[in-house]
Amino acid sequence: MKHWDLVLFVFLLFEEGIFMHVKADDGFVKTKGVQLMLNGSPFYANGFNAYWLMYMAADSSQRSKVSSAFEQAKQHGLTIARTWAFSDGGDRPLQYSPGSYNQQMFQGLDFVVSEAKRYGIKLVLSFANNYDQFGGKKQYVNWARNQGQPIGSDDDFFTNSVVKGYYKNHIKTVLTRRNTLTGVAYKDEPTIMAWELMNEPRCLSDPSGKTMQAWITEMASHVKSIDGNHLLEAGLEGFYGPSSSQKQQYNPNFQVGTDFIANNQIPGIDFATLHSYPDQWLQSSNDESQITFLNNWLYNHIQDAQNILQKPLLFAEFGKSLKIAGPNQRDELFNTVYTAIYSSARGGGAAVGGLFWQLLAEGMDSYGDGYEVILSQSTSTVNLITQESQKLNHIRKMYVRLRDLEKWNKARDIRKAQWWSGNGVSNTGGN
Repeated sequence: MKHWDLVLFVFLLFEEGIFMHVKADDGFVKTKGVQLMLNGSPFYANGFNAYWLMYMAADSSQRSKVSSAFEQAKQHGLTIARTWAFSDGGDRPLQYSPGSYNQQMFQGLDFVVSEAKRYGIKLVLSFANNYDQFGGKKQYVNWARNQGQPIGSDDDFFTNSVVKGYYKNHIKTVLTRRNTLTGVAYKDEPTIMAWELMNEPRCLSDPSGKTMQAWITEMASHVKSIDGNHLLEAGLEGFYGPSSSQKQQYNPNFQVGTDFIANNQIPGIDFATLHSYPDQWLQSSNDESQITFLNNWLYNHIQDAQNILQKPLLFAEFGKSLKIAGPNQRDELFNTVYTAIYSSARGGGAAVGGLFWQLLAEGMDSYGDGYEVILSQSTSTVNLITQESQKLNHIRKMYVRLRDLEKWNKARDIRKAQWWSGNGVSNTGGN
């Protein structure tokens, strides 16, 4: 590790122009140990959440906001976007009822994928929501209840066979969807970096985590049986469970029925995720206490991803609401998260990137929740985002240069051996 830190330090001393251009990000993202890999090199990336992309793209008069968001993201070095591949029942649904789909909404998602491809941005697409917004698990269990199923609570989403059948069918429908704009099936589209089983899955009725463990295991296997190209993550927030009881002291003071260690050790889960909302989780604490909590939260999860899970860790959501804090407090949170990611990444560690909540385009005031960031506004937070993109891009370029240097050395050795052989000279060593 120290060796790579030294190599990275030396390479970062050079000016930007020294580095070779990073090739187009047109391959599938894979994993190798604790790193994400793209086109043969480790992939560290800065990104954002924009849950609204499909919903907005389904209205042709609003599609320009999707294009604008991706264009501005690219300008600021952002290369991963996380968004919803669900909208169950209710207003303008993707899925009217189990197995019945709104093609206009699906074409909106087609547009999102094609635009992400055009701007070189990888996607993390989530299959369902834990919460009621856009339907969520409540809509699934209501569908089953209307069919006469004995549903006790929304948590039956994780155990009822009929509900699980509805959900599995949705997964299959999304994976096998052929994009009407590109002609490529979603399961064959490298622009999609990963699938997410659910946005922040929680099962409050079973704090042991066993229900969630069984559900993730079953659903991960289902996804992988259809799609062998893409990475998969569970959508977890990072709360420690019974498998690491000594770590539960680092949780906020509540349990949600998930287990960061055990859930992410499931073979079908390719990388771990972490969410960070001290302003929501520790509402009675002051800013200093929240930052102390955050530093411990980040440090412990990076170490556990590195040493126990031995899988990459994506900081899939983080933010601070300007409705309850000022810009300086939000910047402190962003800087804390970004520093933790970069400190890990520069040593080849498990932290592979962060996705802030949430990116909005101009003219979307009604979508503001206090956490929004508009990149066209030159705020201090936008400057921090851009700086993190640049720092992580330096690391990517360093690895690409090292990889190309290794290829050049191998080619040189081959040419050298061929020359010796062609001239009838025995190459017994030396230079």
